[in-house]
Amino acid sequence: MDTIAIIGGSKGIGNAILKSLVETHKVINISRTAPELNHVNLTHYSCDILKDELPEINSLNGLVYCPGSINLKPISRLSLDEFRDDFEINVLGAVKTIQKYLESLKKGNKPSIVLFSTVASKLGMPYHASIATAKSGIEGLVKSLGAELAPTVRINGIAPTVTNTDLASKLLRNDKMTETITERHPLKKILNPEEVAQMAIFLLSNKAASFSGQIFQMDCGIVSFKI
Repeated sequence: MDTIAIIGGSKGIGNAILKSLVETHKVINISRTAPELNHVNLTHYSCDILKDELPEINSLNGLVYCPGSINLKPISRLSLDEFRDDFEINVLGAVKTIQKYLESLKKGNKPSIVLFSTVASKLGMPYHASIATAKSGIEGLVKSLGAELAPTVRINGIAPTVTNTDLASKLLRNDKMTETITERHPLKKILNPEEVAQMAIFLLSNKAASFSGQIFQMDCGIVSFKI
């Protein structure tokens, strides 16, 4: 049974990935809070990814780094500390995790890493300066490590549009805002965590053996189309 480590699997997209994998994989979840799920295949470590030592894991087949932020402000109201905070949780946390578990991944069978970007890295959007800067760093990391780690370890990224999670609750705080955001997308929908989870699971699997260094836009058409 393959072993997958999920950083941030207690909520949102990470939790959807965890729930989809736990019946058929050994899942190691690392987050500050435990997921609301008990399963014989699930091991949880309570850990602040930026402050604490990460637990030792001998061998891994997959690694998913889910922590992120949505910090939407005009540039005039964004402090340098906020830029640093967003960069740390989105990029440096991912780097720390990959450095910690790279040798464990190399011991695994056809190992794969999945990181998360955002459509805001491709589509210029007001008030997204901090998060778009951080997630652009993730995209650069995916490209660079894809080349560096080939052919042993694959790494890919997913760039979702607005997804119905707690993290996006301020954007989707009422029916009117949800409707407005939905209508902006050519496919007239936003994402749910489960469909993003299925893309992550595909990228972790051997079905995606030919993909590395790629950023997959789950954009509901908002980046791809002008209609």
